[in-house]
Amino acid sequence: MDFGRSLTLTREPGGTVLAEKLRSMVLNDSMDAMTEALLVFAARRDHLQQVIEPALQLGKVVLCDRFTDATFAYQGFGRGFNLETLSFLERLVQTVPALDGDFVRQPDLTLWFDLDPNIAAKRLAGARVPDKFEAQPAEFFKKVVSGYQQRCQADPSRFAIIPAHQTCDEVWQHVLCTVQDRGWL
Repeated sequence: MDFGRSLTLTREPGGTVLAEKLRSMVLNDSMDAMTEALLVFAARRDHLQQVIEPALQLGKVVLCDRFTDATFAYQGFGRGFNLETLSFLERLVQTVPALDGDFVRQPDLTLWFDLDPNIAAKRLAGARVPDKFEAQPAEFFKKVVSGYQQRCQADPSRFAIIPAHQTCDEVWQHVLCTVQDRGWL
């Protein structure tokens, strides 16, 4: 679908050659929570430098599958890694110099596809072999949801909660209306 905007589609962790290598390690290798968080932020830094910031400087829209909110949800809440350390890494990695002072790069909009973990597991079954996160028990995902809830409460104007239990067409319509309501289409 063409909406008359130049678009860069990307994902995290990933989006660059280096970040994709780090993604493979994060999703498949056993490691402690700090190592996992450091690799995610290393991938993010390369991704910001190589893809996201150049695209934004060209006036493109960047649509990224996951960003820092996911890191807080999965590594912070799911894995129980220290939130203050994650906040420090967020500021360290995502600080962008600007004419009116530095700022921490955040999405203009985070679409939170809210779906019961049991439904998500059923949808995933047979689609592919689950990575180490997708293979976690339901209790892990309850913690992840808490992480998203906290991020949403801290910055509610940046979040749109999409009820993802619906059909693909209904979810798409919800996403489309959310973007239209913000005046972006």
